[in-house]
Amino acid sequence: MNIVLVEPEIPPNTGNVARLCAVTNSTLHLIEPFGFKLDDASLKRAGMDYWQQVRWQRWPGWRAFADQLPHAARLWFIESDGPQKYSDVVYGPDDYLVFGRETAGLPQALLAENPTCWLRLPMFNPASRSLNLSNCVALVLYEALRQQGFPGEI
Repeated sequence: MNIVLVEPEIPPNTGNVARLCAVTNSTLHLIEPFGFKLDDASLKRAGMDYWQQVRWQRWPGWRAFADQLPHAARLWFIESDGPQKYSDVVYGPDDYLVFGRETAGLPQALLAENPTCWLRLPMFNPASRSLNLSNCVALVLYEALRQQGFPGEI
């Protein structure tokens, strides 16, 4: 699986996602600009000693990332108000799970271009704005891995 963080802003979230990618053998794609330095102490602390176990790539922007994607790549854009729930689609092992900035989410233009691949996590309290980014990544990634029978589980 591939996890894509578009313009992440909060170091501990990115560190937690890196750790998640390490333990699930998923590839992490980080798309600039970032709201922190990659050597930020809180980023390292959140990811602890897992960074050396993470397959990850840094991209200077969305276009650079998108231009290198395989022709048949499937991207799933996880953002509030998506037309379908994250649990209602079938994931493949080479899919890309795309998440946006903590404060602004994914660009509306990107969502509008991909309405059939726009997914949401159900929420139940209208007064709550959103879930934590690293929690969202974990929920969707583990659903995708569950559907595939947890390949490579030790």
